[in-house]
Amino acid sequence: MSQEEGTFCLVLHSHLPWLPHHGSWPVGEEWLYQAWAHSYLPVVDLLHRFAEEGRRDVLTLGVTPVLAAQLDDPYSLRAFHEWLGHWQLRAMQASTLPGLGELGALEHRAAAHATEEFETRWRHGFSPVLRSFVDSGTIELLGGPLTHPFQPLLDPRIRAFALRGGLDDTHLRIGRRPAGIWAPECGYAPGMEDGYAAAGVERFLVDGPSLHGDTSAARTVGDSDVVCFGRDLEVTYRVWSPKAGYPGHANYRDFHTWAHEVGLKPSRVTGKTVAPQDKAPYDPALAEDTLRLHVKDFVDTVVTRLRSLRERHGRQALVVAAYDTELFGHWWHEGPAWLEGILRALPEAGVRVTTLEGALAAGHLGSPVDLPASSWGSGKDWRVWDGEQVADMVADNAALQQRLLALPKTEFRDPVRDMAVTEAMLALSSDWAFMVTKDSAADYARRRARVHTERFDALAAGRAVSFAGDRLFGQLDARLL
Repeated sequence: MSQEEGTFCLVLHSHLPWLPHHGSWPVGEEWLYQAWAHSYLPVVDLLHRFAEEGRRDVLTLGVTPVLAAQLDDPYSLRAFHEWLGHWQLRAMQASTLPGLGELGALEHRAAAHATEEFETRWRHGFSPVLRSFVDSGTIELLGGPLTHPFQPLLDPRIRAFALRGGLDDTHLRIGRRPAGIWAPECGYAPGMEDGYAAAGVERFLVDGPSLHGDTSAARTVGDSDVVCFGRDLEVTYRVWSPKAGYPGHANYRDFHTWAHEVGLKPSRVTGKTVAPQDKAPYDPALAEDTLRLHVKDFVDTVVTRLRSLRERHGRQALVVAAYDTELFGHWWHEGPAWLEGILRALPEAGVRVTTLEGALAAGHLGSPVDLPASSWGSGKDWRVWDGEQVADMVADNAALQQRLLALPKTEFRDPVRDMAVTEAMLALSSDWAFMVTKDSAADYARRRARVHTERFDALAAGRAVSFAGDRLFGQLDARLL
C-alpha cells in the first residue's frame, strides 16, 4: 500500500529501579518479576513474530542500563524462574476453587507459555535477545544514563559520567553504542544538548509541551546537531493520560483487585467507583471485543491527526506516541495484544510505521528549537523531582554529589571505590523522588535513597561494611568520574 498519510513512531521506555535483594512484597523483587512476566516477555514475544516475518523498524525501544542489568543478573534469572513456577502453582490452585476455575485455567496456560519462552529464549539473560532485534533491524534501541537519574539536578560532571557509563554499558551488552537515548523522565535543562553531543548522543525524547505542542517533526536543539522528538499528547493520551485512557474501560482486567488466596486478579474494571468485592468477573471474550474497538479507534485517531497536521503544515507529518513498556501487560493486561494490533493495522491504513531513525530518514526534520526546562511529569516542569515534598531529598542528593566529587583520585582501579560510586548512582535514581511525590510506596523510596547514601558514605570512608553491595555494573570505573 502507498504510504500517503504520514509517519508514526511508537516509542516504549523500559525501566525499573534496581530491585534485587531490596525487599520482595509489596514493593521490591515482586515488582520486577510481575513486569518481567506480564510486560517484558510478551513484548519480546511479539517482536519475535515481527522479526520472523522480516519486519524492520517496527518500534523504538528504550532499555535503561539499570533494567538491563537486572534482566541479565544471574540471581534475578534464577529467582524469576522460581517465580514463574510459583505462578503455575497458584494458577493450578485457583482452578480448584469455586468461581475461579476458568481464570485458573487461563492463568496456567499463560504461566506455562511464559515459562517455556523464558527457558528457551532467555537462558543467558536479556541482552542476547535484545541484540538479535537490534542486529536484524527490527527495532531501534535507545540507551540512557546508568541508574535513570533526573539529569537537570545533577552536577554536570556527574551527569556526564552517568551518561557515558550508561552508553558504555549498553555497548558492552549489545555490541554497539546507541545513537539515541530516552532522557530520564524526559528531563531537560537548557544546554544539556551540548553534553549529549559530547557523549555522541544524536537524538532524545522530550514531552510535547516542550515544543509548544508542535510535534509534527523532529527538531535540532539550539546550535547543536542533536535532535529532539516530542511526544504527540493528542494521540498518546488516547491510550493513557493522568485522567483517562483505554486501560480503564469497564471490560478490561482490573489491576487493583486481587483474589489474595491465590494471588491472581479475577475481576474486570466494571466501573471506577465500584468496590472491589462488587466487581464483575473478568471475561476474556468481552475484553477481546473491546480491544478490537480500541485498536480501530487508535488507528483512526492517528490517521485523523496526520491529515490535520498535513493540512496545517502543507507536508506529511510525524506522530510520536511514547509510553512506559510496563503499561502493556503489567498495568494493562490486554496491552500487548493492543500493541500488536495497532502495529499491524496502521500500515494497512496507509501509515508509515518506523523508528525515530527511520523518521529522520523519511525527512521529518524541522527547524531548530530552543527548549525550555521541562519533563514529562506533572506540570511538565521539574516539580515531581524538585518540589516541596522532596526538598529534603533534593538537598541530601546535592550534598551526596559534593561528597562524591570530593573522592580522592587514585592511579589504580579500586573495586571498593567502584562500589561506592555505584551506590551513589543508585541513591540518585529519579524513581525515589517520583515515588515520594506520588505517594507510591513513599516509605520504601525514602529508605532506598537513605540506604544507598549510607552505603556510599561507609565505603568512601573505608569503614567495614556488612553487605555484599549492588554489583550491577561490573565495568564501572570510579577513576573516570
